[in-house]
Amino acid sequence: MLSRESAEMIGLQAVAWLAANEELLPVFLGATGASAEEFRAGLEDPSFQGAVLDFILMDDAWVSAFCEAERLDYERPRAARAMLPGGGEVHWT
Repeated sequence: MLSRESAEMIGLQAVAWLAANEELLPVFLGATGASAEEFRAGLEDPSFQGAVLDFILMDDAWVSAFCEAERLDYERPRAARAMLPGGGEVHWT
């Protein structure tokens, strides 16, 4: 299990990775309605980092690209997401 500090570090890595991705960043901004200014303002906000991780976790190819770029195990983004605000897993029973 990750510490909250480790989860926030992965969240920050995810935000930086997305910011550098010229193809995916506009998709994120369009999907969330966030502006470039709001994106920059949210860099160190754990809730915003969680939203970025939610976005990356929507596509296995994005998860793979992020993990390979950051040299992370493929399960780390999901574990980090669970530790950030709003990241509790939903159980539909």
